[in-house]
Amino acid sequence: MPTNTMNDDLGKHAMNARRIFCSTLLMLCFSVANLADGAENESTQPTRPNVLLIMVDDLGYSDLGCYGSEIETPNLDALADNGLRFSQFYNTAKCHSSRVSLLTGQYCIAAGDTSLSHAVTSAEVLAADGYFTAMSGKWHLDKQPTDFGFQRYFGHLSGACNYFRGDNTFRLNGEPWTVPDKDFYTTVADVDYAMQFLNEAEETTDPWFLYVAFNAPHAPLQALPEDYAKYKGRYDEGWDKIRERRVQRQHELGLLPKRSEPSERPAHIPAWETLSEKRQTFEKKRMTALAGMIDRVDQEVGRLIAHLEETGELDNTLIWFVSDNGACPYDRISQKIEAEPTRGDVSWSDSTGWAWARNSPFRLYKQNQTEGGISTPAIVHWPAGLKTKPGSIQRSPAHLIDILPTIADATDSTIPTTFADRDLRPVSGRSLLPIFEGETIEREQPIHLLFSSDRGLRDGDWKIVSFRKEPWELYNIATDRMEQHNLAHQHRDRLTQMAQKWNEMAKEVLHTQTFDPKFGVPSDKPISMTATHPEWTDFSVDPQNNVRGGTGRKKTPKSASSNKQTASGSIRARKNTQLQRRESELHLTFTGDDPGIAIDRLPENLPPGPYRLAFDLLSEAEGNGEVFYTTTPDQSLPKGQHIPIEIESDGRWHSHTISLGDTTKIYRLRLDVSEGKGLAQIRGLRLLSSQNEPVIRWPIAKIKVLK
Repeated sequence: MPTNTMNDDLGKHAMNARRIFCSTLLMLCFSVANLADGAENESTQPTRPNVLLIMVDDLGYSDLGCYGSEIETPNLDALADNGLRFSQFYNTAKCHSSRVSLLTGQYCIAAGDTSLSHAVTSAEVLAADGYFTAMSGKWHLDKQPTDFGFQRYFGHLSGACNYFRGDNTFRLNGEPWTVPDKDFYTTVADVDYAMQFLNEAEETTDPWFLYVAFNAPHAPLQALPEDYAKYKGRYDEGWDKIRERRVQRQHELGLLPKRSEPSERPAHIPAWETLSEKRQTFEKKRMTALAGMIDRVDQEVGRLIAHLEETGELDNTLIWFVSDNGACPYDRISQKIEAEPTRGDVSWSDSTGWAWARNSPFRLYKQNQTEGGISTPAIVHWPAGLKTKPGSIQRSPAHLIDILPTIADATDSTIPTTFADRDLRPVSGRSLLPIFEGETIEREQPIHLLFSSDRGLRDGDWKIVSFRKEPWELYNIATDRMEQHNLAHQHRDRLTQMAQKWNEMAKEVLHTQTFDPKFGVPSDKPISMTATHPEWTDFSVDPQNNVRGGTGRKKTPKSASSNKQTASGSIRARKNTQLQRRESELHLTFTGDDPGIAIDRLPENLPPGPYRLAFDLLSEAEGNGEVFYTTTPDQSLPKGQHIPIEIESDGRWHSHTISLGDTTKIYRLRLDVSEGKGLAQIRGLRLLSSQNEPVIRWPIAKIKVLK
């Protein structure tokens, strides 16, 4: 177990000094109170609650003990046992868009996406009303938290990072922060600084708002040695047995209707016993790492709760625990699969098989608008405010957009309608405070669901969903929570009405494009049960180091022309890619899987790094992207280093800046901005130096248009 990143002795001295100061101040306050008129009336005024908002990353519906898991999460289970659990709590199915909705009460695109140009954050709302505001953990939006109302911040601005080594996006209160060479683990460090911020807050008389955004259990799969060791051997029986027991436990807990059946095994998930020995060995280790990472989150939450108990603030602290999306199925590149993932040089990607088990009892995953992608654990704990029976399960649908309105309602704060330098749009969420008081709510609008080419709408008991631009499917969630019986061909009028409502909200609420797919051949089976995806694990082959684990990794034979040397620094189109230069922009047409562009030879006279790759991207293509680069002259692409990129495929321009690690020299570079067919445009593509100065810009040479 690594030591805390702060000095323990200094912390103790500081705490003692604060206690002496607080005791003296408290005595003075009592003296003044006895002399002041009306003190008795003032002392009876209700105290506004503190707010602790916790978000985890890529957590499956069944990954906590109180949601059916075998993973030990006693601290979160205790919050649920003494608080309130939601059985139908929704997110956006994606990391950054869920964070936008969580903080703004709006759908991501309506809020201005990562720029938040049409929204205010919960920190800005509460800071304006006298709250001390702080955040620790993953940001994943534009600028920094300190630009959006957070008075204190520690964490990384990036969407993912190495748990032991971090990255160069770490900040402390707006300034760059260097990750220590040893005794560092992000999940622990997040709470170290969260507790430091709480100590600061307790020196004031103001209520506080703390947002803790863990990057766990997002890939890379890296666990502390003691947490990994704890779960060794527990997953030897495979995902079929684990999923079966999780579903059984969910029934026992009352999370699922008694007569409901889990979703069927999809075609892309093989039975455990059919896997090769090498594949089984790696898959056991991957789930062992995930369990250790989730266990560590619970331990760190336990530290926060113990602190609140010690300070007497637990009862009047409104605690939210949520996830940004369901378990992730994307099997990208794993390194050193023969080792244990308990140090920074071992880095593993996610497993589609375990994502299926972790999202029990639902189907599909992160990015999909099926229940497996959007329905995740949500726990509320607030002894001073909850009127529901401890341990209750709330079955009304709710969404991340409801959290800001609920917090504002609970703290008697006002969400502004105007804000400097931003064109605000109305929040779409609604307060859940009536539910906390044992009442029910009625939604004025259905819950709108959208990420990239996956779409959905939840309206009462009914839901429509589209998997990657496929025809709409229709489900009665009241009788078919697992979305197994597609009623699209039986209730065409309802389907049409809900599809029209989706488009109406897309246009008027989200301010984005409408969607009019063909209805397709009537079927009562979910389309996704036989679907494939280029980044889902390819179980037909054994896992390998430094090779993409998805089905899209298969390579086509190189043509003779592809072996020709390219001019230093010039760009070539990779397979299934057509490339055109139009003034300063690169226009790309992708005709198949695994497309992209590459620079096979960077100029030898580049100044030393570290480097960052920056560009603007407009995408109407499928899936996410990745950057590959080599750090030795003998390496060929895609060997070397790789960094995943999350892509917005919404037909709008988005800025990307990717840190290329700490290397001082790179030789080759490859940029993938799609996983499949579609169109994309890149502008402003440039390599930046450590001083943030462009050292090379593209296009730099004439590019041949490929027919």
